Amino acid sequence: MIVALLIGREGSQGFPGKNIKPILGRPLMTYPILAAKNSKYVEEVYVSTDSEKIKEISRACGAKTIDRPAELASSKALGQDAFVHGYQVIRDELKKEGKEVEFIALMHCNAPTILASQIDEAVEILRNHPEYDSAVTAGKLNMYHPLRARKINNDGLLDLFVPLEAIGDPKTMSCDRDSAGNAYFADVALSLVRPRCLENVKAGLMPHQWMGQKIYPVMNEAGVDIDYEWQWGQMEWWLKHHGFTEEKTPYDK
Repeated sequence: MIVALLIGREGSQGFPGKNIKPILGRPLMTYPILAAKNSKYVEEVYVSTDSEKIKEISRACGAKTIDRPAELASSKALGQDAFVHGYQVIRDELKKEGKEVEFIALMHCNAPTILASQIDEAVEILRNHPEYDSAVTAGKLNMYHPLRARKINNDGLLDLFVPLEAIGDPKTMSCDRDSAGNAYFADVALSLVRPRCLENVKAGLMPHQWMGQKIYPVMNEAGVDIDYEWQWGQMEWWLKHHGFTEEKTPYDK
């Protein structure tokens, strides 16, 4: 059985209330739920949260809810641990019904840049490649290449974050953002994973260990999770660009 699991908590320090804030007439969190509900393969959608309002919206969208424990809903808690907890609840619930999880689509309530077709693509990839642990949305973002990363040193000045030799041959690098090769970032809009990734999560690659070791990229343009208000305009552009308006969605018949 293929299921989807979204996580979203009550508190948010960077952008309070972001998960339920309306965008194009719908709460932000409804967009990843819509993607999961319109997938050819996802059979059930769950939302793990400590928020009664998020639970209310989830149920209105046809999703089941999971009570996210307080220790997994603090500002210090890791989303990874909430994913593992939610998966365990779903696994145990389905086991009682004589069912088991084939894949689980992990998503965030504040990351709506995902379409049902991308979930379906990820499912087909994993079914065709049993050696892959996961298929995740990712984008080419050379403007954030490790070559350009800096840190503040002990003198209060900007310095290289990592030695250039760790990235490649400094002789081939320049201010051209493409000079050191392409840099891809997982945008966490979707992580379609096998149960083994969550059963043994510490075996996965850092920092997103739930993705496992062998991670296939599903290309996603401008995928982003909302953490700050200045990102709102980007999100609205993405949604409109992919066929969402206040009156309709790309899934309307």
